[in-house]
Amino acid sequence: MSPSTAPRSAEATILHVDMDAFYAAVEVLLEPALAGRPLIVGGAGRRGVVASCSYEARAYGVRSAMPSAQARRLCPQAVFVAGRYDRYAEFSLRIHEIFRSFTPLVEGIALDEAFLDVAGARRLFGPAPEMAAAIRGRIELELGLRASVGVAASKFVAKLASEAAKPRATLAGVRPGRGVVVIEPGRELDFLHPLPVEALWGVGPATAKRLHRLGVTTIGDLSSVPVDTLEHVLGRAAGRHLHDLAWGRDDRAVEPERDVKSISHEETYAHDRDDRDGLHGEVVRMADAVGARLRVAGLCCRTVTLKVRFGTFATITRSCTLTAAADTGVALARVAAGLLEQVDVSAGVRLLGVSASNLIPPVDRQLALQWGDGARPAATTADAPDDSGPEWDQATDAVDAVRRRFGERAVGPAVLLGGDGLRIKRQGDTQWGPGEGE
Repeated sequence: MSPSTAPRSAEATILHVDMDAFYAAVEVLLEPALAGRPLIVGGAGRRGVVASCSYEARAYGVRSAMPSAQARRLCPQAVFVAGRYDRYAEFSLRIHEIFRSFTPLVEGIALDEAFLDVAGARRLFGPAPEMAAAIRGRIELELGLRASVGVAASKFVAKLASEAAKPRATLAGVRPGRGVVVIEPGRELDFLHPLPVEALWGVGPATAKRLHRLGVTTIGDLSSVPVDTLEHVLGRAAGRHLHDLAWGRDDRAVEPERDVKSISHEETYAHDRDDRDGLHGEVVRMADAVGARLRVAGLCCRTVTLKVRFGTFATITRSCTLTAAADTGVALARVAAGLLEQVDVSAGVRLLGVSASNLIPPVDRQLALQWGDGARPAATTADAPDDSGPEWDQATDAVDAVRRRFGERAVGPAVLLGGDGLRIKRQGDTQWGPGEGE
């Protein structure tokens, strides 16, 4: 029986572990002088967004995903640091190693949070609340970071319990949280019903506004609304989903292996760009990075997608399906560049992205294109350089070997060469928008 179909325990054996202000905490760990200061991780430029912030910054109303300009207005004294995704990923790997030392049933949700099913580990490590405390202790002892843990019989309740366990930000200082909050089976509604309806998964501003019109402000209010009414107001699927959550019903199992659906890179620019040659170089840079990540993951893609967001925030995508899978940067760049040729960039591009999807194990390096809408790029399969033969396989393997030994910026496409060397795009670069002055 696979873990995802294993029978669920009637006890509270699902843990949701959520790191406290993870990115900001890592930055403080690497630079102790930042401790105690309002710290914001993200893009400091006018188009940047907040990735994470310390509790000292949260006391002023700063939140993740907030525009950086708004965060700066709320907390002018905040220190901005650009995100370092690679360092956060290193710490995340070590955190997940701690998780897996307790149970193999770990479902990572992000770098800083995961669900754990510890039902089968109780004989070794004791009850779930004891494991939750032990996991927190090891993370703090071994990594110098702190986490909050929710323990419940379902993923949904465990996640809300971890939120209840977190520290609280106040202008008078950070108020420590409980660290671990346990919701025993049978007590879920006592915990859920007083919470605001916005705490539910799937209740964003628009849905909350509709629910408020019905007089619904808490999860308890929502539980008393007939499911037929919710389906009429919110749609059948959303209405039934929220009705189930309001009654604490969530039978999803922890899924330790989640297939990668896509690999992508995108970038927001400080100023709208209409320079086609420059954007072509950006496409090459992103395709090179996507190809490298595909090879690390041992995957090839059958679909390449170009994403373009204009200064007006209008967003379009253009996709190409390949008749044979590809994983080399040169192959992906040729396809993505062809897609870019179909786009009028004169209005100014705010964001550009390249993604690979429809992922499969490597079976065939031959690249052939199938343009679903009948359009073709300026360079077609017939007149483009051959990037599908064994020579390119060997060249790509050599590039990977050089980068492993000498670093990512040791070798790359010539079009990326500038005055400061190769502009290789790494995972997480400008993920949260441009920096100050960019």
